[in-house]
Amino acid sequence: MRLEPDVDDASVTAVQAPSPLRREDLHASVSDPVLDTMNFLNEVTLRHPEAISFAPGRPYDGFFDTEQLFGYLRRYLDHLAETGRSPAEVRSALFQYGPTAGRIREVIAESLRQDEGIDVPPESIVVTVGCQEAMFLAVRVLIAAPQDVLLVSSPCYVGITGAARVLGVGLSPVEEGENGFDCAVLEAVVAAERAAGRRPRALYVIPDHSNPLGTTMPLETRRELLDLAARLDLLILEDSPYRLVSPGPQLPSLKALDTRRSVVQLGSFSKTLFPGARVGYAVADQVVADRSGATGLLADELTRIKSMVTVNTSPLSQAVVAGMLLAAGGRATEHNVQTSAYYGEAMAATLRELGKAFPPDRRADLGIRWNCPDGGFFLSLTVPFRADNAALARSVRDHGVIWTPMSYFHPDGGGTRALRLSTSYLTHDEIVEGIARLARFVEAEVEVEAGTNGADDTARP
Repeated sequence: MRLEPDVDDASVTAVQAPSPLRREDLHASVSDPVLDTMNFLNEVTLRHPEAISFAPGRPYDGFFDTEQLFGYLRRYLDHLAETGRSPAEVRSALFQYGPTAGRIREVIAESLRQDEGIDVPPESIVVTVGCQEAMFLAVRVLIAAPQDVLLVSSPCYVGITGAARVLGVGLSPVEEGENGFDCAVLEAVVAAERAAGRRPRALYVIPDHSNPLGTTMPLETRRELLDLAARLDLLILEDSPYRLVSPGPQLPSLKALDTRRSVVQLGSFSKTLFPGARVGYAVADQVVADRSGATGLLADELTRIKSMVTVNTSPLSQAVVAGMLLAAGGRATEHNVQTSAYYGEAMAATLRELGKAFPPDRRADLGIRWNCPDGGFFLSLTVPFRADNAALARSVRDHGVIWTPMSYFHPDGGGTRALRLSTSYLTHDEIVEGIARLARFVEAEVEVEAGTNGADDTARP
């Protein structure tokens, strides 16, 4: 009989236990605070269900109807049959992978034509997994060399900042002032980057009811930006998800004004239809020529990258989205008559409650101010104390209200004394109570700040 050697159990465990991976050996982006920011925005409300949250830029849940999804799916299947697809082809449209560029490009092209006055061929559209993938694809395709730089209107949506960090792409902020985006600032930034030996390739901007500030670019600034982009040989990445969910007439999108194919539009149905579909798109009708002189569209290049990232966008999600558009005659705006009115009232209610909580005299004494967007989900509140994670923790713990530090949205620092409020996810009663809680938090922070400063003054000789 074979005798096994005596082995101590602890020794066996020590030998078999794998060494932990070292974070410093992983890609630098996993340690970047920007990636934690996105997780925060997605999860903070779930972590504190008892608090009133002005943090997430989510659509309001009250307009979703589960049973309608089945009707929309049937509407798309009927559409396929009506356009001559065989039963086998209809089945394949749901169960198989499908073309990488997307199955519903014709439906999206018609929606863009009706809703936005954008007339582009379906082959210039790539259907993506939300707008976030559209950002990744555009940035990956356009930023080709180490000296290439992505410009971002700042403060900016953290999704584009995070995409750039994950891809190892250099960012250069174009700071917005009190009056919003300024083309003169953009021109100066481009000149400085080129003088430093770098090549600005594209500018990311949200021209309508921006995230995080809520600002809207005036029409003449839009025209000036398009002229400047042509002169500087710069592409514009337009991300504008809040247009169709805002009340009243909207200014033409940059893509609708684009006569030189200077704009790549990054679109999403998350706000206009529903976020769970995770369906977005890129309109990339720019002509690309290779060394032989053969030409194609930028959309083809995005599709090549997509084939190695997500292979394709869920055909089932595409089917429901297409069914929703078809059921509304191709117009996403038809689904947003009530929602845009609701979001407009939510913004107005928030501004009213802020005005009640901080009358002009008290506002001046405290040194706080806010902007007044006419649509979208967000506004900015400037405060006389550091609105950082520690302050947010006190806000949640002591006052039961959540907001987002504006510093999260500044790629090169800044925004330390401002916070973002999102108005879209709350009912009217929650807004009233939430602003009351926020006011108590602000007053408490100002009192602590004054006490600290007074103590410092006393200690000085």
